[in-house]
Amino acid sequence: MNKLLRRAGRGPAARILDLGCGQAAWALQALAHYPDGQADGVDLNPYALERAAEAAAVRELADRLTLHERDARTYVPDGDYDLVLCVGSTHIFGGFAETLELAGRHVNPHGVLIVGEGFWETTPTPQALAALDAKPSHFTDLPGLIDTAAAAGWHPVHAHVSDAAEWDDYEWSWTGSLLEWALENPGHPDAPEALRTAQEHRTQWLRGYRGILGFATLVLRRQSGAPTFAGHPATSR
Repeated sequence: MNKLLRRAGRGPAARILDLGCGQAAWALQALAHYPDGQADGVDLNPYALERAAEAAAVRELADRLTLHERDARTYVPDGDYDLVLCVGSTHIFGGFAETLELAGRHVNPHGVLIVGEGFWETTPTPQALAALDAKPSHFTDLPGLIDTAAAAGWHPVHAHVSDAAEWDDYEWSWTGSLLEWALENPGHPDAPEALRTAQEHRTQWLRGYRGILGFATLVLRRQSGAPTFAGHPATSR
């Protein structure tokens, strides 16, 4: 994360947008890099946003992070951004290509888009497809991600491919945070559903797509002087 944010090269007062932010880990780390920056985090999950607010307070960043409980697809910001993040949340927009278009509309002409997306590391098994509720065409391989970005007018200036340990840490953290919330709030009406969701997801990962679905995070820029559409750089349609 830190290396990618350094490669993004934004100024100290960068304006940041994190779409599908979850617990806002990326937005908070970006604010740590850009000491005069301001960030908006957008997500529909109130429990994730609650944890994001708590983390911002602990890191003394609450005054620079604004959280929005909204659908990222219809979020209308006040102006555009120096850095837009959508890491692990491309499903919100319908996939990688759609994210490049829709999230990319919020990036100013000289801005950076950081997108994290899955890709097939190997031919998907029936178990992996069932666990992900996916078809083979739902993801491409790593070269295919680069080709898709290029076709949409985005140039990958850097990327990070998560290794197995990073994937495992992400999955354990994702399911563990949800389980902890459910266990700490046994009387909450949503606790049983949170518990079930975490356990089901863990099984789908361990018995389904672990070692088959990879994850790459791309730092993307447009060519300087690219044409614009409705005040924003154009994307493929």
